[in-house]
Amino acid sequence: IFKQNDEITKSITYARRIQSAVMPSHELLGSIIGKYFLLFRPRDIVSGDFYWMSERDGIVLVAASDCTGHGVPGAFMSMMGVSFLNDIVNVVGIIRPDLILDELRQKIKANFRQTHGETEARDGMDIAICAFNFREKKLQFAGAYNPMYLVRKGQLTEYKGDKMPVGAHLKEVKFSLHEIDLERGDNIYIFSDGYVDQFGGDEGKKFMAKPFKDLLMSVYGKSMPEQQQVLEDTLDKWQAALDQVDDILVIGICID
Repeated sequence: IFKQNDEITKSITYARRIQSAVMPSHELLGSIIGKYFLLFRPRDIVSGDFYWMSERDGIVLVAASDCTGHGVPGAFMSMMGVSFLNDIVNVVGIIRPDLILDELRQKIKANFRQTHGETEARDGMDIAICAFNFREKKLQFAGAYNPMYLVRKGQLTEYKGDKMPVGAHLKEVKFSLHEIDLERGDNIYIFSDGYVDQFGGDEGKKFMAKPFKDLLMSVYGKSMPEQQQVLEDTLDKWQAALDQVDDILVIGICID
């Protein structure tokens, strides 16, 4: 059994290398986005959370996604998500976030042969996707469950995602688009629910959204690496000896 476990662990570790290879490197993110941080902590060796980036026609697209499940099933789903997004943006040429999510939903449904029936497994993902025009300081955002936070001069504005996943859903409508004029010094955050859902503290409760928002407002004005350090330290202190419950992903971007 030990030998078998070792073999499985080795192959999953190799799968992590493949998963890492399909996600953008720090060098690439830095060269295209500029000031940013990426806090990424898979719960297992491989992750159901993924981040993605593409650049097309002067628009930089960045996504943070949380797939059904974690570990190996979540990782398979995340690889499909990356592949579909690359196809939608780089081949089909769609760059508007809401239309990307509409198309992504069709692909996931077609590949999992999903219908509106309630009995089937709900394969899919929650995702936040931003399209930046850094030159004109404009941002478009669309989300499936996942929101986007904008911190401007220390105040936080939440742009909510639609209350449906990317996948089959009973009340299926088109995704909505938020358009935002950016200012220098704005901080943009997209993330999965792993950070806020982490158990910890004196009473072993979830971290929750309100303290997370307060934390992001409190780090305003710090550099992106400093912000990441505060988020990591806060999480470590909160979690202490408890197990990590989910994959954790937070992306921060500072508008220059």
